[in-house]
Amino acid sequence: MSAEDGSGSAGAAEADVDADGTDPIEAHVAELAAVLQGAEREKTRMLAELREGLLDAAAELAAGGEPDREAAREAVRQFGGVAELAPGFQRELTIVQARHTSRRILLVAPLLLPCWYLLAAAGPTAHRLPYAAQVLLAHLGGTAAATALAAAVFLAATGRLARRLSTPDLLPVMVAWTGTTAAVALALSAFTLTIASLLTSSWPLGALAGAVAIVFHAKIAASARACRRCARPAVTA
Repeated sequence: MSAEDGSGSAGAAEADVDADGTDPIEAHVAELAAVLQGAEREKTRMLAELREGLLDAAAELAAGGEPDREAAREAVRQFGGVAELAPGFQRELTIVQARHTSRRILLVAPLLLPCWYLLAAAGPTAHRLPYAAQVLLAHLGGTAAATALAAAVFLAATGRLARRLSTPDLLPVMVAWTGTTAAVALALSAFTLTIASLLTSSWPLGALAGAVAIVFHAKIAASARACRRCARPAVTA
């Protein structure tokens, strides 16, 4: 294809944009928003900053004598296409989600320990949880505590330490699987607490502990799924 043909094709594309009245900057921002995965608040902030930068660049170009629409298209070209911008934006969104998931694990998972401990210690010895249930809950509580410790390490790796050392690409995936592990431990704990509470005289306390555990499970599981969705483009890019 000759240079004239290429310029003609580009001109036709620009004419199409003009014909439907689409703002080149808004179209570019919307196209980028469609491919990004992450927390809406953070994504909105990032896209707003991009839009502001594009508008400033277009204003400078227009002040130099270019028509407004031409200036907007030139600003978009200078900033780069979606394929160029998306990986960097997605990586930042993925790190934000990984930190959010890590904080949720760190804050929620350890709360399982007092839930089963209070139930196990409630009432006379003859009416406490069966020994097998206590052992199982102790192991699940240990698993939750281990995931909380791992979450603390992930937070450190993506915080101030990340300014000195680059964050490993697979770290968000590890955070997601750690969250899934914590969520499974909480779900099994909720089931065990609910069933075992029927064998004790403190069944209302057991039912309450099971309900609390399932709420914790839902919160961590949702955050882990969001982290996995964010990490998937970053890993496959």
